[in-house]
Amino acid sequence: MNNLIEAVSNYVILFLTENLSDQLSFHNISHTYEVVGASREIGTQTNLSQEEMLIVQVAAWFHDCGYINTYIGHEEESKKIAKGFLENFDCQKNFIDKVLSCIESTKYPQNPSSLIEKVLCDADLYHFTRTDYSRYENAIRQEFEQYLGLIYTDEEWLIKNCNFLTSHSYYTDYGQKILMKFKEVNIQLMNCSQ
Repeated sequence: MNNLIEAVSNYVILFLTENLSDQLSFHNISHTYEVVGASREIGTQTNLSQEEMLIVQVAAWFHDCGYINTYIGHEEESKKIAKGFLENFDCQKNFIDKVLSCIESTKYPQNPSSLIEKVLCDADLYHFTRTDYSRYENAIRQEFEQYLGLIYTDEEWLIKNCNFLTSHSYYTDYGQKILMKFKEVNIQLMNCSQ
């Protein structure tokens, strides 16, 4: 099991380092590291089995690899990259399918059905809880301008950001009981008038 995680992490780190655009201020290798770490934390708190933990971590490593090819629809590309790697690694089809479902579930708006999908979705938006959240929101704002041509005034961005955070819900019990509290602090610091 550990040799799969090691192989996946080594592959993805090199793959993203060599191929990912420097223009990606948010969806960069740091985000991948953070999502992997968050998926471990949430998975442990959610009492995932060893195999479930493995699926979630593999999916976390691969979930944003598709950004090397496209911004919109990157999940499909991420799934292709993950599938190719895992088939070459002789993983079972059932295992691969679960990894791909986890990646698919991170597509916005998130729609996870299984517990492992919920863990990955919560991990993907773990940055809502960070004490330096403003750094993350500025990075995503830059990407929206660069890749989507979406340019906001500071006031428009604040409204959009507040709406995003206040309408979002975590899926796991850990997310709802623990992560939610930290996210609420960021909502208050942003002075979201809801």
